[in-house]
Amino acid sequence: MKQVSNMANTSNGSLATLLILFTISAAINTGAAQFPVQSQNLIADNISVVEGETATISCRVKNNDDSVIQLLNPNRQTIYFRDVRPLKDARFQLVNFSDNELRVSLSNVSLSDEGRYVCQLYSDPPQEAYANITVLVPPGNPIIESREDIVREGNETEITCTSMGSKPAATIRWMKGDKELQGKSKVEATYDRMFTVTSWLRFTVMREDDGVPVVCIVDHPAVKDFQTQKYLEVQYKPEVTIKVGFPQGLIREGENLELTCQAKGKPQPHQVNWVRVDDDVPSHAVITGSDLYIENLNKSYNGTYRCVASNSVGETYADYILYVRDALTTTPKPTTTTTTTISATTSPPDITQDAAPSTEAAAHDSQAGPEAQRLDHAVIGGVVAVVVFAMLCLLIVLGRYFARHKGTYFTHEAKGADDAADADTAIINAEGGHNNSDEKKEYYI
Repeated sequence: MKQVSNMANTSNGSLATLLILFTISAAINTGAAQFPVQSQNLIADNISVVEGETATISCRVKNNDDSVIQLLNPNRQTIYFRDVRPLKDARFQLVNFSDNELRVSLSNVSLSDEGRYVCQLYSDPPQEAYANITVLVPPGNPIIESREDIVREGNETEITCTSMGSKPAATIRWMKGDKELQGKSKVEATYDRMFTVTSWLRFTVMREDDGVPVVCIVDHPAVKDFQTQKYLEVQYKPEVTIKVGFPQGLIREGENLELTCQAKGKPQPHQVNWVRVDDDVPSHAVITGSDLYIENLNKSYNGTYRCVASNSVGETYADYILYVRDALTTTPKPTTTTTTTISATTSPPDITQDAAPSTEAAAHDSQAGPEAQRLDHAVIGGVVAVVVFAMLCLLIVLGRYFARHKGTYFTHEAKGADDAADADTAIINAEGGHNNSDEKKEYYI
């Protein structure tokens, strides 16, 4: 009976133990379902660094569970294991070490340091992340050259710009003044993984380009505002202009003329000449350098006068057309002296008074310009024509009057002699006979 009882107790204990283990296992599974374990994540970034500068490599871990981090070089040699540096390269220095990051700096970077660096995390399973280091080599000073130092206007020039020893290959742009021009480039790789870039620029040169800078701009990730320039030197034919010294405005007979020829070129004009197109320059004209002087002008001097300037590039000219007009005609200024004339017919006083203002007006008009004087001549001509016409009309009227009153007329000399027997008696008896002849007078006007 005791043996059976012990066996029953033993069975009950085993079942109890199994039940407890099952309960604990269920609880663990339940907790794992409620709180899932987060996976670890290893991160590294690529790096670009200029040769000679410092690169920083960072291995970062998210949700680290105290796993070990180490950094390897491109040859799979350990640079840092946790915070210990097995590699005997003093350029590698520890910047930061923690459960979540291993940060290392590499100073004085060279081309031999370029490659893929490995971040390792000793987790289950192990993880790796890669940081690629790219070393940038800036180009040397660009070299700019031109086919010729001095270019003539209208010719084509070629300018070359070379950028050597860069990594990666540089890009070349061109500027002329404030305008961008397109060139042609060629890239050549050298044995040491460097690149040489050559660019050519061709364009036609104008006189406005003289003194303008042509700029070669080198674009590269390792440098900024890297450029060189060359100033253009352009030769061009003279530019000629003619300026009138005097007279100003219309030119009339009897006046003097002065012309100045202004010529500008590169090089400066070595010769300036005055000629008259299709004729000779007047014999008394004076030419002094670039000045032409002609005095006492008349219409025979009309024509085209040309100034010709030349230099080593060529010659150009400018023309001046001379047109001489008639001289101004001036009427004498009327005097204010009053002349009294006695005649059979006298003018009324009011007419004489009105003549004075007219005289002053005529004097004022004589001082006016040519247009006013021509108008005065027309008015005077009209007045003279009217006066002549009036005189003709008067002569016609008088002629007709005298023609009508021509004939026999009677006097009182023989009054009372009609009844006389003879002529002697009639003369004696007539009223107003010879006895009174001294008292009878006739007047004919």
